[in-house]
Amino acid sequence: MITFDDWQKVELVTARVLEAKTHPDADRLLVLKLEIGEEEPRQVVAGIRGHYEPESLVGKLVVALVNLDPVKLRGVESAGMVLAVKDGDAVRLLTVDAEVAPGRRVT
Repeated sequence: MITFDDWQKVELVTARVLEAKTHPDADRLLVLKLEIGEEEPRQVVAGIRGHYEPESLVGKLVVALVNLDPVKLRGVESAGMVLAVKDGDAVRLLTVDAEVAPGRRVT
């Protein structure tokens, strides 16, 4: 269990996928560029390659966790995480079906 104060530390925002490409050194990873309301796009590495073709993600509005410390995943920096649901063998990104500006806080 976490406290409400812990929950308030989690920064979930809407994010528009601007670019998606395969990771150069990993079969299960995609490298995404996300618009999250900052001056520059945010790069995130996601383990969804077997579930999505990169070009199908461009333009989608997803939910991203943006206050994680950046890490390198197989040599590529990731500064956040996109949220997804695992249902059996399928993995589905959490998407927003209303037109909302990137960077809006998810509560």
